[in-house]
Amino acid sequence: MLLYAPAGYADSGPGAAAPTDANEWQSWVDSTVPKPVLALAPSPPTAELSPEMAALWHATLSPASGDPLFDDWPSGLDALKPGDPIEVRDVTATAATLAGVPIARALLLKFRTTGASGGASFGTATLVIPAASWTGPGDRPVLVNAIPINSLGLRCTPSYAMAHGVNSKFSVGDLFPPATFLALSRGYGVLIPDHEGPWMAYAEPRVAGHVVLDAMRSVRAVEPNTLGQSKFAIGGYSGGAIAAYAADMLLGDYAPELSGVLAGVALGGLVTDYREVAHHFNGGLASGILAVVALAFAREHPELLTQLNNLGEWLATSPVKDTCGDSNGILGITGVPIEVVTNNAHPLDTAVAGTMFDNSDFRNRKSAAPLYIYHGMLDIWVPESESLNLLADQCSRGVPAVYRAIPGEHTITLMVGFPGAIDWLDQRLRGVAAPNECPAPRPGS
Repeated sequence: MLLYAPAGYADSGPGAAAPTDANEWQSWVDSTVPKPVLALAPSPPTAELSPEMAALWHATLSPASGDPLFDDWPSGLDALKPGDPIEVRDVTATAATLAGVPIARALLLKFRTTGASGGASFGTATLVIPAASWTGPGDRPVLVNAIPINSLGLRCTPSYAMAHGVNSKFSVGDLFPPATFLALSRGYGVLIPDHEGPWMAYAEPRVAGHVVLDAMRSVRAVEPNTLGQSKFAIGGYSGGAIAAYAADMLLGDYAPELSGVLAGVALGGLVTDYREVAHHFNGGLASGILAVVALAFAREHPELLTQLNNLGEWLATSPVKDTCGDSNGILGITGVPIEVVTNNAHPLDTAVAGTMFDNSDFRNRKSAAPLYIYHGMLDIWVPESESLNLLADQCSRGVPAVYRAIPGEHTITLMVGFPGAIDWLDQRLRGVAAPNECPAPRPGS
């Protein structure tokens, strides 16, 4: 039964049907649900907002972690170059309990990076060095482990765990699959970037790619004598694959000095076409992920907040803003479409949304390194076509690539596909030439 109806609704008596037009429904929501009362707050450092929008933007951010290294926005960022170290903290004592093998040291890095809109920002990452000496040629190689953070809360980041140990927001995804453990046991350094940036902009690819690349730059600056000439390889799955893919595709423009440094990139369960996947998620079992990602994007792109209705503002400023990856997926089980919390009948088709989709599309770029791509054949969240299309495109551009179709859905593929990915990354860091399983080009193509 419809308990409340929008003003002027033709039949609002007992037993009346709920409004079917999206605009009418959204008008009913705003006439029924009051706006949240929000405290005045400053605009983001990277944008100038109206007082109302600044208050809303600030209220959507994660609560502070309690650690100034993660919380405090540094002054003088514009005077620094991307990758310049801002602060370095030794976190060996706490990181050692999570590393799984003896380590020589672990350094928490805070460095200058670039936000989604091109303004100066900061990033964090943890560098872990095993206790065993490197006996191979050249400087010790480094695996960049782009963990699928998939979270909105600052204390959900892997570097926070490395610095503070197991905590209420700790994710077992920081440890399993055991990429960090295996890389350390083989003598590699491991770089674990907090690729969602200071505002936890989950799945924003420019933020993620910039953080990964600037973390690599920061390592070379902090450890010039031992890692200044190191080879790097990047591995990531799902949300971590977005970071790995973005770093790879942005490297040529954003960090060209790293062009000869990246030995390979392994990607699993990757989203490349945000527009298609957003429509695929909407109203289905992944609708909660879509809502969380939209909120995360709005932290870097406050203009998205103008599309929220009053109910959406309540949701965006609710405890959802502090959720970690292990709870975000649960939000989608009701299959509620995003239209319920927006003021537009087609929020995924607006000009604002279109700009976001276009800026997140890197499919016209060439990979800076050989690729290992894997995807679940039964993935109901991210269609396998995302990875197959990437494979076909990069092969056509002459990139050596390998593809593995995994007989599982999204979560199972993470575990089943991991051994092949980590073995491929290991070979790249050992200097073994990358195999190429791309089909031979057709004559005349």
